Amino acid sequence: MDPIEAVQKRPGMYVGDTTDGSGLHRMIDEVVDNAINEALAGHGDRLDIVLKADGAVSVRDHGRGIPTDRHPTEGIPAVELIMTRRGALGPMGLLVVNALSEWLHLRIWRNGKEHRLRFRRGRPDGPLRIVGDAEVVDGTPRRGTEITFCPDAQVFANTEFDMTRIEQRLRKLPVFKAGVTVVLSDERGGGNNEIILRL
Repeated sequence: MDPIEAVQKRPGMYVGDTTDGSGLHRMIDEVVDNAINEALAGHGDRLDIVLKADGAVSVRDHGRGIPTDRHPTEGIPAVELIMTRRGALGPMGLLVVNALSEWLHLRIWRNGKEHRLRFRRGRPDGPLRIVGDAEVVDGTPRRGTEITFCPDAQVFANTEFDMTRIEQRLRKLPVFKAGVTVVLSDERGGGNNEIILRL
């Protein structure tokens, strides 16, 4: 059984309860924690978290961007290894989020290029693509990673995120001590409710 299948078979082992909302919100925690690790290492000073109108959520950092180079022995991009194989190059959390999402889209700005990779229920939905040059901001090519995912309704009894719950968890994070700004936005309900967390 491969890692993606293992997570899908026993999701509770990886995210906790899939019926009371705790497992659902653990999905955001995993992606945010990955972005925060970049910030705490000195790469980027802002995180953007957006609750989308279609039920998805996106988390964007301004770090180095997940590596996109082809792995020398596996023959696939490093980012694909991170998202699909347990313990390969990166944290287990991103693999779990990928496995338990109906779909997940990655945008990576690295080495002056914008890369995109899509997954459907944990499996690549096409190859990693370079879609163009990274936007230049203040004379420097944009860097970072944006992960947008839609939780799988076949896994979670309720797929609606609670903005208050997310905000409360964010306020407990150590990232603010590093001078990082976190912008939490809610595009659901036809509006755009935005909270800026900065210490």
